[in-house]
Amino acid sequence: MKVIQIQGGYGLAHVKQVEREMPIPGPKEVLIKIRAVALNSRDLGVIAGIYQPDLSNPLVLTSDAVGEVVELGAQASKFSVGERVSGIFTQSWIAGEASQANWGSTLGSPLDGMLAEYVVLPEQGLVQVPDYLTDAEAATLPCAGVTAWHAIVEEGGVKSGDTVVVQGTGGVSLFALQFAKLQGATVIATSSSDEKLEKARQLGADFGINYRAQPEWENEVLKLTGGRGADHIVDVGGASTLNHSISALRVGGRISIVGLLSGGSVEGFQVVPAIVRKARLQAINVGSRAMFEAMNRAITQHTLHPAIDRVFSFEQAIEAFDYLQNGSYFGKICITL
Repeated sequence: MKVIQIQGGYGLAHVKQVEREMPIPGPKEVLIKIRAVALNSRDLGVIAGIYQPDLSNPLVLTSDAVGEVVELGAQASKFSVGERVSGIFTQSWIAGEASQANWGSTLGSPLDGMLAEYVVLPEQGLVQVPDYLTDAEAATLPCAGVTAWHAIVEEGGVKSGDTVVVQGTGGVSLFALQFAKLQGATVIATSSSDEKLEKARQLGADFGINYRAQPEWENEVLKLTGGRGADHIVDVGGASTLNHSISALRVGGRISIVGLLSGGSVEGFQVVPAIVRKARLQAINVGSRAMFEAMNRAITQHTLHPAIDRVFSFEQAIEAFDYLQNGSYFGKICITL
């Protein structure tokens, strides 16, 4: 079978399509024929060597996919042949709080990922996906969808009347926009592109702020909220955005830290504004199987459709990673098999 893996060094030059033997499901495992894969910014971090310092063995890339169950191992009974499933990002995180040990079971580093024709996973690490979604749409759920659900619903407790700020127009931010609207919140989207802000409005955003035209975008958030500030901010930027997020927050508000697109070290962290606002900073690392299942029930009830920017073929996988690296997308980038 064909897989896309990184081997022998870091960077896109070391990402190759190779042949591997077909995997065989063991006890309580499931063989899945992959139909579609979705890319995340984390995948670029893996390729760059941030998440996988030791590449003594080749690593199959990506975490998010949907596929069809084609064979059951002995004693596997949770799913039937023909069902469409996705793997959960942290294979051992079923419910409740995560532990340090869980982080050794994440797909796409340190475990082999999903960019392959066939994958074997334990049945406990799988969920059935909503029937109405296309393969590409379903593939976007495991990381971006669950991360946003965790931030907005599970930890954030966003409710009707709240104001939520989402940064940018990547997968997590747009899922957060959609989930916040399901909860009845007002959503403010930020972007460097007026065109993308208009698309965000079509997806449900109430207001848009172009942070290139308004670098101190927190002032506009305060203006739009009558000086009160936002109840919840989904911060995907990290280094260049966190201080702005704190300044845009209401007293007692929450910031969900879900990304580090501009770097992971915040210089000049503003302690006093954080104290004045009683800012609650919650780091989000995707979520559990229980969160994934709860999210699936909600999106099915509302027939929510994920935002997809572009779909590539398996043979175009390297091109898809390059497109992700370019950063000009709106929503998710997918690969179909």
